Amino acid sequence: MPAVNPVREALSSGRFCYMVKLVASRLTREAKLMQVASELAQIPNVVAGSITSYAGGAMGHDPIRVGTAARARGLVPNIHLTCVNREPQDIGNALEDLIALGIENVFAITGDYPQGAAPETVQFAADAVQLIRTIHEMRAARGRPFYISAAVSPFKYTEADCAYQYLKLEKKIAAGADYAITQLGFDSRKFRELKRYLVERGLKTPILGNVYVLAPKAAEKMSKGEPPGCWVSPELLETIQGEAKAADKGMAARLERAACMVAIVRGLGYAGAYIGGDHNAGHIRWIIRRSEALAPQWEELAEEMSYGAKGGFYLYETPRHPTEPPKPKRMDLLPRVLDTLGRMFPVKHEDNRLRKILAAILGWMDRRPALAEALEKVELAVKKPLFGCQACGNCVLGEMEYVCPMTCPKHMRNGPCGAFDGRCEVFPRQPCIWVKVYETAQAARRVDELKVYIPPRNRALQGTSSFINLFLNRDSRPGHEHPLIGIGNPPPPAARESEESLVKTHDAK
Repeated sequence: MPAVNPVREALSSGRFCYMVKLVASRLTREAKLMQVASELAQIPNVVAGSITSYAGGAMGHDPIRVGTAARARGLVPNIHLTCVNREPQDIGNALEDLIALGIENVFAITGDYPQGAAPETVQFAADAVQLIRTIHEMRAARGRPFYISAAVSPFKYTEADCAYQYLKLEKKIAAGADYAITQLGFDSRKFRELKRYLVERGLKTPILGNVYVLAPKAAEKMSKGEPPGCWVSPELLETIQGEAKAADKGMAARLERAACMVAIVRGLGYAGAYIGGDHNAGHIRWIIRRSEALAPQWEELAEEMSYGAKGGFYLYETPRHPTEPPKPKRMDLLPRVLDTLGRMFPVKHEDNRLRKILAAILGWMDRRPALAEALEKVELAVKKPLFGCQACGNCVLGEMEYVCPMTCPKHMRNGPCGAFDGRCEVFPRQPCIWVKVYETAQAARRVDELKVYIPPRNRALQGTSSFINLFLNRDSRPGHEHPLIGIGNPPPPAARESEESLVKTHDAK
């Protein structure tokens, strides 16, 4: 690894740069990926190859192994680190491996839900915000120069989906993200909207705009919302299908569109372009050169490149989707009652007299396992029908507008994933729980409070009483965090595996 990280250097200096997405799919031989890496490394201003993990929910090659091999061929890797089907310690082990290998760039994401998996077989070690916070804490404690990227999608066309993407980005930045990468979209108005949002809040975090070389088959899948987080409008799909009838099957048209998108994001003040859908070195070089020629026309191109949802929500243009019913003037009865009780009995304050009394009572019950178990059963009997409680033992209903995070298929605690049109990313027939969270907070005029970081749950408390855990300070909640992993002192150099040994270990996984 060079002494200077090209990604950090480019973004810190304000030099427009390029990152190319390498999909480490099982369908692509690693030898082919290494050939691509060698060719991309020769392109000026391509500062890194972004190595995917669980892209689209499908198994692939180990991104750490692929990234290490790509680096040996001259391409700096940006490793996608996901939380899919991992235990917290697996996250810790992956970070230790990155430290030992000297890899700095990490793209911290929750990850796509595994394709075709039964819900009972899927688990997520954390959400993206918690993962970023964990990497940042390890960076601070161990003095390691991790450079952390985060995802954001401005391409959301209902108010709750859009607003929560930006709220969650603020959480990611506060948690330690150094820069962000947008999801895929072809709507210049949304690219402009995100940039304005950051400027108005004084956030100078660099953003890479996602520029995708969109082929007909991919466009057709994305028009159906596959993979999650990607969406193509019917108008764009029709255009691409028409272009595919050309002798070159639309190749020239899609490369031109990609070059136009690079010129647009550069003109809007983005820090760089994140190029996906094509990693042919010749095509990447052409896109870069062509975008430079188109740069003076970027505003004109932006007017043309606006493939958004008809009637969709735009933060600075339409304060409310015109077809949505009016937002409730008051909260539902249950949240109002619980809010009132919370104000009357503020038991979360440590110096509260009532809390001390209840803590003594619950401590007495805790020393009698039969009583503690009975209390947990009563608690579950009340909270399950009301909130969908799954007895996680770390109740944060008060911080999530009385919506249980365990009802989210990914158990997210800091905001939605790739929800679109208010529907769950994993189970599109059901509404995303975060719509309810946002609308309740909006009715109570406390949307800004949704920026509060909610730490990972203490998994050891599953099946125990959250009341006992709260009053005895065992649970994990805002103001009383239980870290995702323990961050101790690094082992001595002699105890660490060599780079070659680590690569072999990853190869065996």
